[in-house]
Amino acid sequence: MASIQQTPQGPVLVLKESALQQKGRDAQKNNIAAAKLVAELVRTSLGPRGMDKMLVDSLGDVTITNDGATILKEIDVQHPAAKMMVEISKTVDNEVGDGTTSSVVFGGSLLAKAEELLEKDVHATVIIEGFQTAAEKALSLLSEIAKQVSPSEKEILLKVAKTSMESKLISEDSDMLSKLVVDAILQVVEKEADGNRVDLDNIKVEKKAGGSIRNTQLIKGIVLDKEVVHSGMPTKIEKAKIALLNSALEIEKTEMSAEIRITDPTQMQMFLEEENRMLKSMVDKIHQIGANVLICQKGIDDIAQHYLAKQGILSVRRVKESDMGKLAKATGGRISSNIDDMTTKDLGIADQVEQRKVETEKWVFIEGCKNPKAITILIRGGSQRVVDEVDRSLHDSLMVVKDVIEKPAVVAGGGAPEEYLASNLKDWADRFEGREQLAIKKYAEALEVIPLTIAENAGMDPINTMVTLRAKQSQGKKWTGIDARNTRVADMFSLDIIEPVAVKEQIIKSATEAACMILRIDDVIASSGGKSGGPKMPPMG
Repeated sequence: MASIQQTPQGPVLVLKESALQQKGRDAQKNNIAAAKLVAELVRTSLGPRGMDKMLVDSLGDVTITNDGATILKEIDVQHPAAKMMVEISKTVDNEVGDGTTSSVVFGGSLLAKAEELLEKDVHATVIIEGFQTAAEKALSLLSEIAKQVSPSEKEILLKVAKTSMESKLISEDSDMLSKLVVDAILQVVEKEADGNRVDLDNIKVEKKAGGSIRNTQLIKGIVLDKEVVHSGMPTKIEKAKIALLNSALEIEKTEMSAEIRITDPTQMQMFLEEENRMLKSMVDKIHQIGANVLICQKGIDDIAQHYLAKQGILSVRRVKESDMGKLAKATGGRISSNIDDMTTKDLGIADQVEQRKVETEKWVFIEGCKNPKAITILIRGGSQRVVDEVDRSLHDSLMVVKDVIEKPAVVAGGGAPEEYLASNLKDWADRFEGREQLAIKKYAEALEVIPLTIAENAGMDPINTMVTLRAKQSQGKKWTGIDARNTRVADMFSLDIIEPVAVKEQIIKSATEAACMILRIDDVIASSGGKSGGPKMPPMG
């Protein structure tokens, strides 16, 4: 539909013939409907009793998960407003790791409440202002009720990690896995002047289907999915001294093209012997500095492999650059580019380096590092689908523990803080005159969607549950939430359901901003492809 503007001189074609345009209320309704639909998609997967989704991509690969970010990443969303909801989940996933489903459900609920106000002729700008005011107030209330904790308090960290796992496939094994997650994070924490910092890149995750989830282990060192290069080399070395090399152990070809004229067979022999001698001197140098393990980022020549095997040096080649960095952090070694410059000080140390069979593959385990700043979690599970889901769940869990260490404040889970914020916002809204009050009250109602959905997904009666919850909250029991496991309303702190404040803050910020952005749109213009889209624009004037 081309947009035609009437002027005194006659009609003027503004957009090309093939362009599509939606205006005013229609555009708003359409955008809100699309965003609500996305929220509905993930709504049933919220909470400990949430269901999983099976996603099949265009290649037929199957993903089974209840992680909001993964669900929305895997489905191919076309509508531009729906894409914004997907962006929310991505942001929350990158920033805090958990709460992706909550943020999308809350964002969808905000838009549903805004739609009710739009139908009552409340202007979108008023709604947006009300929502932003309510969000600011919600964040300040959240920081008031948050419990400050010590980042070194292992007990709290375990509870946080376990809470994150409660709604996942791994909930049955959450005791064992939460210990593993907390140990992993505490190992790589770096203390800085302004607090603690955790870089999750220092935690390497390796996955292998086979065994059960209980076989998942933390290795205080690095696991390489490579095997020892030569069959004559030892497969296990105690008290390993590790040389880390990022150049090839080969005779490099000259950069310029050169021609060597050989007139005598003995010259040929000398040429080959010189190559051998050069490779042998490289290996001798590695042996001299006391290395008994060589980890090489590039290739290792066959003859060099032979000499390394003779010296009893366990060697691994073509290791990823990222793994080399982790190895340096774990073993305390230094990555060298030149063999001649290597010294004993550059060597990394580990208790043992061993090649082990993991299912059908041979992997090299470098473990027993003194104080490793990089470690490995080896995930096992009954099938590849299980392993992938465990990986996603552990990522969420690692992220929430990291959040608490970097910002040591927690709140109870189970929809308790959301209900507390909702009831306080409703009272606070009465101070406002005009229509902004309506928007703040709707914001409070939208917050209640979180405990409501948890109750619905647990098979509880939503109305009775919410009435009971409000009553207990009004009596001053601010940590009362939905205990979905036992289908009742209970104090969540006493049940050890604890979440980081950082997650809650991010949910409020991301969902509010996305909802406000969608509400601001009153015109959608879609230009279709192709150069010749209708007649040329008539000359102006």
